[in-house]
Amino acid sequence: MFAAVAVRSLGDRANPRRFGNAAFWGLLAVSFLFGSKLGDLANGILVIALMALGAGAMGLGSPKTTSVAQREARARAKGNAVFIPALVIPVIAIGGTLLLGRVKIGGAPLADPKQVTLIALALGIVIALIVALLRFRPPALATVEEGRRLCDAIGWAIILPQMLAALGAVFAISGVGGAVGRIATTWLPLGHPLAAVMAYCIGMALFTMVMGNAFAAFPLMTAAIGVPLIVHRFGGDPAIMGAVGMLSGFCGTLATPMAANYNIVPAALLELPDRNGVIRAQIPTAIPLLLCNTVLMYILVFRF
Repeated sequence: MFAAVAVRSLGDRANPRRFGNAAFWGLLAVSFLFGSKLGDLANGILVIALMALGAGAMGLGSPKTTSVAQREARARAKGNAVFIPALVIPVIAIGGTLLLGRVKIGGAPLADPKQVTLIALALGIVIALIVALLRFRPPALATVEEGRRLCDAIGWAIILPQMLAALGAVFAISGVGGAVGRIATTWLPLGHPLAAVMAYCIGMALFTMVMGNAFAAFPLMTAAIGVPLIVHRFGGDPAIMGAVGMLSGFCGTLATPMAANYNIVPAALLELPDRNGVIRAQIPTAIPLLLCNTVLMYILVFRF
């Protein structure tokens, strides 16, 4: 998909920065297609190049797409059928998650049990695309051009989830999690399971606010408090700890400008007068949700 966006961007003469767009999306495509074979140095250079391009070499393209009036007219003609492709994705994802791991051919599972959810989600997306093409008969390049329109609108922020997840892994490998754990156990009264759960859930939210993504905070807080205290010392269930811990981190995502792709980019796309308006609207939800997650973890994590 990113390779197709790069090719279409290169041919967009209406965009004065088309070469920057093409280079950015092309390098991102190379990262996904060949990153595991490039080696650390080449991948590092690639990431630096992406950041340099994202700093000012990209601009909005002019994809050949339908106008707002055309979309409204087609939506009125199709009615609620326009939602069918969107609903196909979760149906296939949930059904595939429950069933694909159980299907075996010659004694071997049809799908890797560890990746069955991602496989089912990807399958749902492909099927939804086929349904949309058959149902609405759009032009052949409509999906690529609409994808390019969204990619250009979001810009460099589209890679934030991957970069922040990588940052969390780097912090974990470099021992930041252990340092945070030593500080927490020295200065916080974590001798009771409730205290450990509160420190973990609130810490997930706070580190997510700092780092911008719960995937970056998760390995750090799990290494610092989750595994050594909740799991090993108090015998908590690691699956429940991880699931509710991530939900606690997402509460921090709702309340930070560091999560630019969630909170700042939508405000820019919607041309809101307050760039932090999305965050202000989400904070009243984030705080009680964090409290509920903390209570939920304490009730469940030590009961199974």
